Parts: sequence; C-alpha cells; structure tokens
Amino acid sequence: MRILWRFGYSARLLKTNHYRTAASNTSSPAVWMLLAQRSGRIPALFAAVQKRRIFTMPETAQDNTNPELYSPHPEVRGMTLLNREAFKRTVVVPALKVKKEIVHTLLKSLKHTVLQRPGLKRVVEDPEDEDSKLVILDPHKIPEFSLGESEKEVLKQLHVSPEVSKYNLELTYENFKSEEILRAVLPEGQDVTSGFSRVGHIAHVNLRDHQLPYRHLIGQVIVDKNPGITCVVNKTSIIDSTYRNFQMEVLAGENNLVTKVKENNFTYELDFAKVYWNPRLSTEHGRIVELLKPGDVLFDVFAGIGPFAIPAARKKCVVFANDLNPESYHWLLHNCKLNKVDNKIKAFNMDGRDFLLGPVREELRKELTLAKEQKTAFHIVMNLPALAIEFLDVFRHLLVGEPCSTAVLPTVHCYGFSKHENPAKDIQERAEAALGASLEGRCSTYLVRNVAPNKEMLCITFQIPADVLYKRPCPAGEEPAPKRLRTCKAFTEEDLQS
Repeated sequence: MRILWRFGYSARLLKTNHYRTAASNTSSPAVWMLLAQRSGRIPALFAAVQKRRIFTMPETAQDNTNPELYSPHPEVRGMTLLNREAFKRTVVVPALKVKKEIVHTLLKSLKHTVLQRPGLKRVVEDPEDEDSKLVILDPHKIPEFSLGESEKEVLKQLHVSPEVSKYNLELTYENFKSEEILRAVLPEGQDVTSGFSRVGHIAHVNLRDHQLPYRHLIGQVIVDKNPGITCVVNKTSIIDSTYRNFQMEVLAGENNLVTKVKENNFTYELDFAKVYWNPRLSTEHGRIVELLKPGDVLFDVFAGIGPFAIPAARKKCVVFANDLNPESYHWLLHNCKLNKVDNKIKAFNMDGRDFLLGPVREELRKELTLAKEQKTAFHIVMNLPALAIEFLDVFRHLLVGEPCSTAVLPTVHCYGFSKHENPAKDIQERAEAALGASLEGRCSTYLVRNVAPNKEMLCITFQIPADVLYKRPCPAGEEPAPKRLRTCKAFTEEDLQS
C-alpha cells in the first residue's frame, strides 16, 4: 500500500536523504511522516507544515522592561460587555527632540530603535518648539531611558542631542491587539487565544467553556480588529445529524449568514447556517481536481455546494453531483450558474446510497459495457468523513457481467475519520470490511488534516476490484448472498469538525 501523508495545508517536504528511520517508528503519533513503499525500500520523509485559512489572534511578546506598555488598564479584568473607553491609559516612553528637517533621516538610521506599534505615531509635535519634533523610541529597546553607544554615535553624526526626554503616550482601545485585550479581560491564567475560520464576512469560532461568559465581547473584538469581518458566530452543541450543519449563535455584528467565498479561483455563495462549508479543505479540493483530466467522469456523492464538482466541470469533465440537503442542492445549482458551468453538471437531490444505486450505476452500466476501447476515467468522490465508509458496501456487485477492461474500473476517493494510532491501517481495514475484499497493494491513503488531538481526517483512494464491482452468474442451485443491511448513525459534535 502506498501511503501519502499530508495535513490539508501547504506542506514543504524536506530532502529524503537527510532523514531515514526504521519502519517500526512510523506509527509514532508525535511525528507524521510521508512513507512511500516501493520494491522493499521504505524511505521516510518528515513534513514541515504550514496552516492555511485558519486565523488566530497572535501571541504578544511580553517584555519585563516595561510590561505595562502593551497592557490595557487593569480595571478591565472581568469585563463581559465591551467598554472601549475603559482601555484608555497613559504610559511614559522615551523620546528624542529632533529638528524637522532631519526627522526622516533619523528614522531611517534608528529604524530598529524607534517605536514600531500599529496605530501609534512615531513622530509627534514638540509643544515647546515649533521647529522641532519628538521622535518616540521603543521603551523595550531603551531601558532606563539610556541610549546605547551605537545610537549615540548616530545622533552625533546627525548633530542631535543624545538627551532622552520622557513623553506621556496615551493608549486607547484602538492601539491594543486582540490578544492583549483578551488577556487583560479574561481571568488571569486562563487560555485566551481564540482562533477562527473565515467564511466570507463571517468569523466562525469554537469557544471553550471558560470563554463563554465573555463570548459577546470576544466577538466584538474580532469584528473591531479584523477588517472585512462583520459577523462572528459560535457553534452550539445542537447538531443536525441529517444534513451535517449545526446550530450557531451570532456573537457580534450583523445577523447575516448568507456570504460569498473564493476558493481556488472559483466563487461560491452560501447560507452558512444551512449548508456545510469548511475553508480548511481548500487544498484537498484542489488536489482531487488535479487528478482529473478533460473528458473524465466525476460522480460527487456528497457534493455540498460544489467545491469538487464545479472546478471539475470547468476542467471539461462530465460531472454528476448529488447532495441530500435541499439547501445544499439549491446553492449547488446557484453556484453552477454563478461559475457558468450549469450546462455541464447534472445535479441531484438524493440520499447518497440511492444516488449510487441509481444514476451512478446506470451511467457505469452504459459506459463500461461498450465494446469499443475506453479511455475515459471514472472517479467517485465520497466526502462525508463521518459516514462515507459505510456506503462502500454499495459497490458489491453493483454491476452484472464481466468488465471490458480493468483500465476503466472506477476510482473511489473516500474520506473518513480515525482516532487509531495507525490511521492509514485503520481506514484501509474499515474500507476492506465494507467492500468484502482486500485492498492491500491496491490503495493509497492520504492524510488530509488533523481535526482534533488524536483525530485525523484521511482520504483512501482505490480502484474498485472487478470481483467486487461485478456480479457473476451463480452456479446452479446456489443461492445469492443476502445484501448487506443499510447502516446509519448520528453525527457527533466532534464529527462536525472536519
């Protein structure tokens, strides 16, 4: 089996020959490796990953030289309703008196020493001398209001007095970063960093229990500090298991959840309250589409609003797209028109199993029984990680007869979650159980992303074995095996994190 690990983000692979390890170490949960097994050689590659489309309020470096400079007033601790006026405070910072005509030169010469703080002026008027300006210095770089020898030498060359004066700098809510505000407000010692996913003008957060009393303040801070964000929502514990969407609470901003997003040069519109959309899957959508060639046939079983189907149609593939959720189906049709591929996609609003047993089977039966040589590739995408593997039993004897050529057997890309210490092995074994056949040496497993601690989202890709897909005539007197009962289960909140 060929295993390709990747985190669903952009990955930079380090040189193979610099890192080698024994195969017995590959199951360690602490390190993810790319493992390619060919001809008995097992090179291991470590992947350096970089997250995409997940926005965080960055940690702010604290400096003991002047810990108050970037800290709001202590009285804001415990605030639950945002009062911006309460964040005002005055701090004393070092400043240099400089003639107006050489201010620009001085700023360039002391660029690592002057104050570098968004929203704060580095140069202010000198109230005592209209021919001079005050250049504000970074108190973290000028401890004890004393210049270093290198700074003094620069000032000497510019004929500027090295005397450092004290300047009262007024800080307001606008001058503090999100992380600094939340650190000052939430109880001391508690985690305050709150990341969010951006979906158009909407910021989607998953707040922890200790943050909930401050949720409206947190939402308003995100709106204030992130241009373009006009609505912040938090997922609640009530989940719709049928359509894989979830209830949410608007924390701040406008109550408008119809939004527009761009992904891989395509535009999608959606109602975030009624359909599923995850910006973290952008890379995975692009990866699958890259595998397709013009003229290929794509069956998208759980299509959502079209992130696989629409790019595939633009690539001149024949596309059959389906989703059970009526709202997803509505926005799928809408986005097909928006991206001008509405005449290239056949859309369906059906249960995934019925879609496979109906339109998919009919199309395969028609195409795979043709006597002429087939060059078309068939791809079946099943992106419903919590349940998709349970649908694989549909392929057991889906067609009757004999295949014309093994080259045209459909390729399945099936997604699933795993908490197993060896996720690739786990998802392969579950797929084999559903199919009733071994996939050893006939599949690849791709790590899409880490969903939660010890929980991975993977994609297993395989060509359906002929003895699984085709039903041969039974010998005389032999009864056919009973069909596998349809299985179903409810989603959990954790499953919705994909």
